[in-house]
Amino acid sequence: MNEASKGEIIIYRTEDGSTTIEVSLQGDTVWLDAHQMADLFQRDRTVIVRHISNIYKTGELVPDGTCAKIAQVAKDGKTRVMDLYNLDMIISVGYRVNSLRGTQFRIWATGVLKDHLIRGYSVNEKRLWEQSARLIELQETVNLMGRVVEGRELAGDEATGLLRVITDYSYALTLLDQYDKKRLEIRNTSGDGSFVINYEQAREAIDKLGQQYMAEGQPTGLFGIEKDQSFRGMLGALYQTFGGRELYESIEEKAAHLLYFAIKDHPFTDGNKRIAAFLFVWFMDANGILYAKDGRKRIGDNALVALSLLIAESDPNEKDIIIKVIVNLINKDN
Repeated sequence: MNEASKGEIIIYRTEDGSTTIEVSLQGDTVWLDAHQMADLFQRDRTVIVRHISNIYKTGELVPDGTCAKIAQVAKDGKTRVMDLYNLDMIISVGYRVNSLRGTQFRIWATGVLKDHLIRGYSVNEKRLWEQSARLIELQETVNLMGRVVEGRELAGDEATGLLRVITDYSYALTLLDQYDKKRLEIRNTSGDGSFVINYEQAREAIDKLGQQYMAEGQPTGLFGIEKDQSFRGMLGALYQTFGGRELYESIEEKAAHLLYFAIKDHPFTDGNKRIAAFLFVWFMDANGILYAKDGRKRIGDNALVALSLLIAESDPNEKDIIIKVIVNLINKDN
């Protein structure tokens, strides 16, 4: 079960014209609440709710993916949370109470979704083409500037800053292009690093971080208290081997997995994201890759916050792509 916004609203009218329903279109499916299904199938809402409950009890469908919650303002001005159900559930209920109307709605919804997917593909195709065109143009500009300044010093900070902005922007677009085309890969990383993080060192660093919070007058409470042995095991996993070779061969890969595991495995009662971000930066610094040659951090504070939140909210199935994104944000290209 997840939260949803209202999405695009389309109107469904029964063939006899007796019923008109506002249907939410979102996430490549359509959504109705129990009241709307009651209108559609001409049954009391309690009957609809009972069938939904039985469908979940028998395991025919599961709430995750078929049910979404949406906040709605009622006539009295109060906000209430309502359950919306997708096309799979609507069809299942329809077969139980009014198969004819269910079939009619399925045919209509399938046509609507087909049109929606075609329109969505056209928009995405146009966006990708425009992005690729901008990327090629920008990279050509960067190459031209590189040829112009080759062998001579840029005059002034403004010229240097301009070149940095353009090259940074070009790299960001390159990553976006590779991400969209599923070509993002781990590359241009450092060696395996001289600093090997172990449990005792990490524990001491976390305790010092907690003491700093306490000295600043911030409540620590359950901060840094381990729920089980998973944190110790997580650190060991950074150096696991297969066939005599480390699975995570570079500093960047180890750092990325350290950040991911410390957030996603939730090994502490409180402070998981803060501890993960701290260990991530500490590990990078100890291995000499936190700063680029010009003194800039390879990953800025805002980017680190965004990454931490992204990991926390991500699906576990997205782990590999998130690791690749992190590595590409802290590798030698930065």
